[in-house]
Amino acid sequence: MTIKTKILTLTLLLTLFSTFAQAQSAQSAYVRLITNKGNITLMLYDGTPKHRDNFLKTIREGKFNDAEFNRVIKAFVSQGGDLDDTILNREKLHPEETPKRIPAEINGAYFHKKGALGAGRDDNPQKSSYFTQIYLVTGKTYTDEQMDDLEKKRGIRIPLQHRQVYKKTGGDPQLDGFYTVFGEIVEGMDVADKINNVSTNAQDVPEEAIKFKAVILSKKESAEIFKRTIKTVKPSTP
Repeated sequence: MTIKTKILTLTLLLTLFSTFAQAQSAQSAYVRLITNKGNITLMLYDGTPKHRDNFLKTIREGKFNDAEFNRVIKAFVSQGGDLDDTILNREKLHPEETPKRIPAEINGAYFHKKGALGAGRDDNPQKSSYFTQIYLVTGKTYTDEQMDDLEKKRGIRIPLQHRQVYKKTGGDPQLDGFYTVFGEIVEGMDVADKINNVSTNAQDVPEEAIKFKAVILSKKESAEIFKRTIKTVKPSTP
């Protein structure tokens, strides 16, 4: 290994460690999803500021006051907010306008472990996200062999630290690098599991409406949640 390669490797490791440390430390925004199955508390990542700020803005505007988990795929994700068709049909009414999206903030430190909060999107090449669609990752556990095969098929690399999480806790590594992860569940994973296990029809629509309202938590309550969960919640990083 050349000196230049060593320096580049060290720089990359330091950058990743810095981002990992940020994910483990208290973040500036916490949100609670009040659902008819129970409550879920989310920590939003400061390392994805555009997605964090958009989510907070849309909550303040009331766009998640009467939302639904309208697409639930078992052992994969639970999608909430506006459906793709709703968003795309709304945009068709104004063909003269460029579709509005949030620029991708795909960060190698934030991955699709179980409990990750992601932003939905269409197939745009920029991988930019919808403003009003989120998903919670349930996923499943993976073996090294399965991840090796996935790396070849998807053209991705799954870091060793992420592999350990996918093997032990689960998630969905096939989404890494393609969608923005901008937070994680810190309380209420059992509720998220209940939602992901509801009965659905052939189109993955829950047979019973799963309603939720998103509420921004105060700084005081956020600090209390951080103190309560820091020892039990694994960071989105090694």
